[in-house]
Amino acid sequence: MMTFTELLKNRRAIRDFQEKVVDLDIVKEILKESCLAPSASNGQPCQFIIVNNRQTLKKLSDESKKNLLQDFAENKTSLNPNYVDMLKNENFNVFYNAPCLIYVIGSKSVRSLDVDCALAVSYIMFGAVQRGLGTCWVNLGAYIRDQKIKSELGIPDDCRIIAPIIIGYPKEIPAASERHAPQILKIVS
Repeated sequence: MMTFTELLKNRRAIRDFQEKVVDLDIVKEILKESCLAPSASNGQPCQFIIVNNRQTLKKLSDESKKNLLQDFAENKTSLNPNYVDMLKNENFNVFYNAPCLIYVIGSKSVRSLDVDCALAVSYIMFGAVQRGLGTCWVNLGAYIRDQKIKSELGIPDDCRIIAPIIIGYPKEIPAASERHAPQILKIVS
């Protein structure tokens, strides 16, 4: 079993996966552990949708790409020019052909939702690493607007997607990117 420090050092953004299917029981175990994450007033607002069907993942990717490009064209969002070219490529899958996706969602009325879900996602990522899996938070995959698709996914109207997390068995673990030391602005004693 990895130490906590090893978990921190081994977590990477994975965008290249083996063809191996992730057992749903493992995903459910990881999600159960993620519910141990702290949340404001212990509200535990995070809800989860698991997608492990490649055709559905492709449909979700296409929907997100369409909406992102539309927002960009209408100046509703800014995108890195490299992303624009990638999103226009019909073969590009925003989920990097991962075998499984977890949507972390929650009620629009929860003021702390972004932070609460981000904490749960960190637990998901560490739980995945502990089991030899890789993850990546793919915000490009959060732009689902088609009501039929949202209904198929079971996303209630009063909820929003916070984090699309892809999960699978990595083909390889990339080297760690350089990290800077903490920027401590002041110590008040």
